[in-house]
Amino acid sequence: MTILVAGGSGLVGSAVVRNLRQANRSVIGISSNDVNLLDREKTFSFIQDLKPIAIIDAAAKVGGIGGNNAYPVEFLSQNLQIQTNLMDAAHNANVDKFVFLGSSCIYPKESPQPIKEEYLLTGELEQTNSAYAIAKISGIELIRSYRKEFGHKWISLMPTNLYGPNDNFDLENGHVLPALIRKFVEAQRSESREVTAWGTGNPLREFLYVEDLARAVILCLDRYDDAQHINVGTAEEISIKHLAEKIASKVGFKGKILWDNNKPDGTFRKVLDNQKILNLGWKPMISLDEGLTKTVQWYKQTKKF
Repeated sequence: MTILVAGGSGLVGSAVVRNLRQANRSVIGISSNDVNLLDREKTFSFIQDLKPIAIIDAAAKVGGIGGNNAYPVEFLSQNLQIQTNLMDAAHNANVDKFVFLGSSCIYPKESPQPIKEEYLLTGELEQTNSAYAIAKISGIELIRSYRKEFGHKWISLMPTNLYGPNDNFDLENGHVLPALIRKFVEAQRSESREVTAWGTGNPLREFLYVEDLARAVILCLDRYDDAQHINVGTAEEISIKHLAEKIASKVGFKGKILWDNNKPDGTFRKVLDNQKILNLGWKPMISLDEGLTKTVQWYKQTKKF
C-alpha cells in the first residue's frame, strides 16, 4: 500500500520520503516535473491510477517576506488550487488518509505567545504574507470539512520555520535562514568584508530541522486523528540577529553584518506551543547548532558556484 508525498523533491517532501523509506514504507514522491498539481484533470487522473493509501501534501508555492509581499496573487491562487485539487482528487479516489502541511503564518500577528492551536482566526494576519496564510487557513478548513461531511481521517499539521537540505536558498524568494546561509557563504568565497541582511534583526523566531518535522509527519499519519490542526515546533526562539551571527560563525565569515532597516521585519515574535505533539510522543532531536552545521555543510558541498 503506497504513500504518496506531493512535493517530494522539496525541503519537506524529500525529508518525508527519506524517513518513510528508512522505515521500510512504500512511498512515491512526486514533483511538478511528474504531475502539475495546478492541472485538476491530470491530478485526478494520477491519483485515481495510483490509488495511494495516504497522501502527504508537502506541495506548495513558498517564499520569504519579499516573495510573499511582491506576489500575493500567485501565493494565494496557486496554493488554493494545489491543495484543493489534491484533496478533491483524494476524495474521488477514496484515499484513506491525508496529511495537510500548513505554516505558522496562519496565526494572528499579535497572537499571545506561545501560540496555541486555538488562537487561529482570533486576530489580524501579518500583511506581508497574508495571502499565503489565507490559502493555508483554507486548507485547514477543507480538511475539517471533508472530515465533517464524509468522515475522512484527514489531518492538518502546522510546522514552525523549517530549514535543512533541499531548502530554497534564493536571496529574493527564500526564507531568512537559507538566504543568510547563502549570503555568508558567497561573502566568504568572494572575500567580502560585509554582509547586509533584511530588517533590524530584532524579531524572534523558532526554527525546526526538517528531519524532525518528517518524524512528526509519520507519527501523526499513524497516530493522530482529530479535526484540530496540530503545531510542530521546538518552543525555542532566537533573534534574527543572533541567528545571523551563528550562521556567520559556522560559515567562517569574519566580516561585518549590516542591517537594512528599510526592509520589513514581519511579525515580531512567533513561537508555537507544541504541547499536543509532545503528548503524542514526539520531540525535536536536532538542536539549532547541529542543524545549522549540517545545513551549511550540505549547501557548501552542493552549491559550487
